[in-house]
Amino acid sequence: MEAARYRCTACGNLTRFDVTRTRTSRAFYHYSLGGVLTVEDEVVLEESIDDVTCRWCGHGRGIEVLALDDER
Repeated sequence: MEAARYRCTACGNLTRFDVTRTRTSRAFYHYSLGGVLTVEDEVVLEESIDDVTCRWCGHGRGIEVLALDDER
């Protein structure tokens, strides 16, 4: 899933957001003999954005998704 760019219509914020997402992925877990985990070859099978809230003003109802090439 490609990252989206957001804008808060309440305060104009373009840079700080709290994003809650749900992700289902498959990955190879490689444990060393000492028990240290390294995650390799992770593939995202499904991902959804559940909630986006502006970090500046706290509103979540005025968030708009911008096209990545949108110059505002």
